[in-house]
Amino acid sequence: MALRKKIEEKILDVDASMQGTLNFKEPVNLRINGKFEGTLETKGNLTIGENAIVNANITGDNIIIGGKVKGKIVARERLTLLPTAILQGDMVPAKLNVAEGAIIEGNCRMLNEYFNAEELARYLEVDVSSILEWANTGKIPATREGNDWKFERKAIDNWVNKERIS
Repeated sequence: MALRKKIEEKILDVDASMQGTLNFKEPVNLRINGKFEGTLETKGNLTIGENAIVNANITGDNIIIGGKVKGKIVARERLTLLPTAILQGDMVPAKLNVAEGAIIEGNCRMLNEYFNAEELARYLEVDVSSILEWANTGKIPATREGNDWKFERKAIDNWVNKERIS
């Protein structure tokens, strides 16, 4: 009889006022119901409750906003804005779901499955010359198409996470 390892669901429910940088390297179900200010990087699901007030740059997989958020949002898989959401800032989602009643003040640029060198440089916030050097030396996952490089978003996200751990 084979033993199966049970994977526990990691849930963090924050109903307080916090400030700083939160970075989750493993998937969690994070819910913010209070105030948060700073930088937030998550894997898994992030829910910002309808009474929450968040002033932060947020990067995550699945992000659901029901409260007030001010800052840049990057959603690698999906961004959902509930009817009570108020978002002030730019958003870069792979997929976007906006409920009637949500308020958005800012720009939206959909996250592509593939980047060229310039797009990847903006995504990683580095110089294009660094991207081209990494691609030419094989330090970053890339595919050459003629004279140009093509970068798959999921492979890049995995590479970034792997490099942070190293």
